[in-house]
Amino acid sequence: MQEPPRGPDPAGPGLAGPDPAGPDPAGPDLAALVRAAQGGDQLAVARLLDLITPYVRRLCGPIALADGADATQEALLAVFRKLRQLDEPAALFGWVRVIAVREAVRHAARAARARPAELTELPAPGDPQLGADIRDVLSRLSPEHRAVLLLRDLEGLDERQTAALLAVAPGTVKSRLSRARLSFRKAWQQ
Repeated sequence: MQEPPRGPDPAGPGLAGPDPAGPDPAGPDLAALVRAAQGGDQLAVARLLDLITPYVRRLCGPIALADGADATQEALLAVFRKLRQLDEPAALFGWVRVIAVREAVRHAARAARARPAELTELPAPGDPQLGADIRDVLSRLSPEHRAVLLLRDLEGLDERQTAALLAVAPGTVKSRLSRARLSFRKAWQQ
């Protein structure tokens, strides 16, 4: 597995910087919190865990489906195992996003090989039946298609950012997104 980027801006502005969709964009206290956690301050580690866990869960759940909790846990372990490698604390959320998405895709791909995908957890604000229908359709897509739909349509990343996060060419993101949307539409109409 490819290592996530170590510092600021692995794919250009926006990916590694403050995440408007994230829980708390980098603020003046975030850098100090990250530095303290990197230095071994257990209170800072606990506060950082509280800060990023909902964000990691939100990324892993829709991609890894039934294995979302496991992917979240593995992603958080990877984040804290590699935290000292993060050179720029302001890049925290972009760096965490790279790790979480890769872990979720890895879990989903492994689960797809082991058994047909089942979806038991996916945040579904609004109509519960609509949420269930969307989860059902998403569960029929490949992990790669779920990941590209999440990153482009829910996270709002552009093709370049999505490509960097998934470690593929931007053209691959474009074609994969087109196929994912087509597959979603076909499955939705059935």
